[in-house]
Amino acid sequence: MALNEFSNLADIVGHLFAEYPTSMSTVQEIEEAVRRLSPDEQASFRAWYAEFDAEEWDRHFETDVAAGRLDWLIAEARQDRREGRCTDR
Repeated sequence: MALNEFSNLADIVGHLFAEYPTSMSTVQEIEEAVRRLSPDEQASFRAWYAEFDAEEWDRHFETDVAAGRLDWLIAEARQDRREGRCTDR
């Protein structure tokens, strides 16, 4: 079955790893499974992982903002602006 016949990334990933153990419990096992993928399957996996990683980063950033962990950056930027240390570039 060609990868372009799938409707979403979850189906692609499921297909790619169908022949591999479903209970990969270590990073080493996952790395070995990825190494066994064909070049096309690796490209599909990289695309999926890039999107997954970006979404995880966004969630982490939003959590930090909501928790106030980045408030010091806002305060520092406002202070820099008040003291003329900012440019419009």
